[in-house]
Amino acid sequence: MPRKKRLRESDRILTLIAVMKLVKAALLIALGIGALRLLHRDLVDTVMHWIDVLRVDPDNRYVHRLLERIFNITPRQLKALSIGTFFYAALFAVEGIGLWMRKRWAEYVTVITTSLFIPLEIYEIFHHVTLTRVVVTVVNLLIVWYLILRLRTERRTAH
Repeated sequence: MPRKKRLRESDRILTLIAVMKLVKAALLIALGIGALRLLHRDLVDTVMHWIDVLRVDPDNRYVHRLLERIFNITPRQLKALSIGTFFYAALFAVEGIGLWMRKRWAEYVTVITTSLFIPLEIYEIFHHVTLTRVVVTVVNLLIVWYLILRLRTERRTAH
């Protein structure tokens, strides 16, 4: 395959990873804002309102479990959740913007941060297997693998 074509394909993959990171950042920001807005409201009333609006069966066992967890959240936990959410959103935004701008440091940061979460993701899969967990873990493994190969190739061509 010609070098130029490989570069274009490599750039598309890097752009896809950057967009994915930026979408995650945006979703986490929305989640963090939503959690902060719930701080000064009656959580039970708000959740029950949305259950009614979305026409969700509150007696469904999954919804029931979720409701039990939500109703036990304290304002302090909600604030901590918001802070953590904004922290991860900032991390994803930095990675996404750096990758979008083709910065080598962003590739290293993404490899390191994504790799740090893989053992936790694998633990979670062994604890309770879900298709979502498996897909997320496989995608993260592929991202790390791809970026390591890219960094190695760039280092070889630079010498």
